[in-house]
This record gives sequence, structure tokens and C-alpha cells, in this order.
Amino acid sequence: MTARTLREFLADPAGNETPAPRELIMLIEAISDSCRTISSLVSRGALAGVLGSAGTGNVQGEEQKQLDVLANDEMMAMAKASGVVAAAASEEEDEARPLTPGAPYLITFDPLDGSSNIDVNVSIGTIFSILPSKAGEGAFMQPGRKQVAAGYCLYGPQTTLVLTLGSGVVAFTMDPPTGQWVQTATAMRIPEKTKEFAINMSNIRHWADPVRAYIDDCLAGDAGPRAKNFNMRWIASMVADVHRVLTRGGVFMYPWDKREPGKPGKLRLMYEANPMSFLVEQAGGKSFDGQQQILDIQPTGLHQRVSVMLGSKEEVERLEALHRA
Repeated sequence: MTARTLREFLADPAGNETPAPRELIMLIEAISDSCRTISSLVSRGALAGVLGSAGTGNVQGEEQKQLDVLANDEMMAMAKASGVVAAAASEEEDEARPLTPGAPYLITFDPLDGSSNIDVNVSIGTIFSILPSKAGEGAFMQPGRKQVAAGYCLYGPQTTLVLTLGSGVVAFTMDPPTGQWVQTATAMRIPEKTKEFAINMSNIRHWADPVRAYIDDCLAGDAGPRAKNFNMRWIASMVADVHRVLTRGGVFMYPWDKREPGKPGKLRLMYEANPMSFLVEQAGGKSFDGQQQILDIQPTGLHQRVSVMLGSKEEVERLEALHRA
């Protein structure tokens, strides 16, 4: 059987000869076009003169790279041109941008996740979340379970688009000669059991006791309570780390720590935690913020931060138990 293209998948995502909603097809195809453009910029790098700092900072107080700005401009232009996005919110901008009044969708995105890796040629990506449009100032303040679709594009050795419409997770690889998105994974599932974890171990002294206890048990290896040896993986690009979890299992953690006790975490609920948690849960995994499932969190701000623990079901349930002990 010939592999389907993204367009062919959207014409029959559930295999029951029922296409996705027309406006959703338009938006996802527009996102895929933007990801193709961003991939080209990333792959050319220094040849295109797009590496290094942009000399500006974002709303988070972080230094922006030139590619951050270019990717953000591309995604915003795409959202406006699509004609189906009422408003768009980016991690790189202070406020949401109103676009097409009365359009059916809202979109949030991190235009280039893993910016610290840009100049050293390590995998980075674009994360996006699509919500139903609502009226009023609090239009974006919808729990993650309200997402219509979510996904990411990983710019690595291959350019890979991973997507959920709420009924499983699929993946497409961009074919460079044609620019086509060809389906290369169907019904992705995260193994319930794993021997890998991803966390920044340099922060160990700052973690809360439950996270420290979990990692201590993993590090004890086959002589410890887990009775198996774990490997640690950490790329410092959420897209790349979560893609590994989706592909072969594991748990990804960016937890609360004591350095900034008033902040619940570093990652952003709307741009990172919600879309990634949606993908992980659709692939049979779980996500948790230390108190509740991430997709159940009621947002209170566009740039709200959150603790993130997600991945293989067995590991996240162990983390839940330790937090509730």
C-alpha cells in the first residue's frame, strides 16, 4: 500500500471515508507549509545569514535568536492568510493578535522551540495548538482538553510533522525532492514501561522531594527499588525530547524547583505543555504537573508557566504517587 500524503490523510483521518472539517484541513495544510519554509531556513543556517542573536528579547525576558523572529513572522503571516484563525498567540509576543473576525479557530504556537540549540546545529522544532474560537477577552483561556488539534514539526536529520486531531497520533516526513509530507507513522503508541528519563540533572539540588526521590530510585539501578538500570537523555529541546518519548518511550520532566519558588515551572502551558500533553495522552501516555493532569488545568494567563512531567504511563503514575504520598 502506498504511503498517504498529509492531504490524503486529512481527507480521511479516521479511515471511515469522512474528511476532517474543511477549515481545519485548510489550517493544518497552512501550518505544514510554514513548517516547510522554517525547515528550509533552519537547514541553510549560516548560509542564509540567519544564525545568532536578533538583539531583542521576548515577553519572557529571553534573548531572541534571528530564527526565532523569522519563524514567528512566518507563523503569524500563515495564520492571518489562512482566513480561518480568529486570533493567534505566540510565545514570542506579549499579546494575542486578532486576525479574522468570526473565524472558527484560535492558534497558539512556540515558533522555534529549543532556541539555545540553533547555533550548535542540534534538533529544534515548532509546536502548535488549535482551539475552537470563542468570543471575549478570555477566548484563549480554555483547558487543554478543548484542543481541536495539536502537533509539532521537528527539524532534525529528517523534517518530521507529528499530529493529533484527537483520535490518535500520526507522523509525516517531508520528502526533500518534492516537498510532500508523506505519512511514516500511524497510531503511534508510547510503551507503558521504560528505562529512560529526560531531565536536566544540573538542577537536582533545587528539585522538590518527590522528583528527587523518583530520580534517586532510577539512579539506584538494578540494585535499587526499580530493579532495572535507567539511562538519562537530555537534548534541551522539548520537541526533540518528547519526540524520542513518543517514538520509543520514556519520561520527560521539567519540574518546579526552588530557585524561583513563586513560579510553578518554566515551560508554558499554552504553547508547550498543552499541545505536548495532548499528543502524549493520545499516544497512550500521561502528563502531570505535580498536582493534576496538565490537560485539566484551567489557564489564567496567556504566558502561564507550569511544571511538566509526561511520557510512559507507568512512570508518570509513579511520579503522581510520590507527589501525593
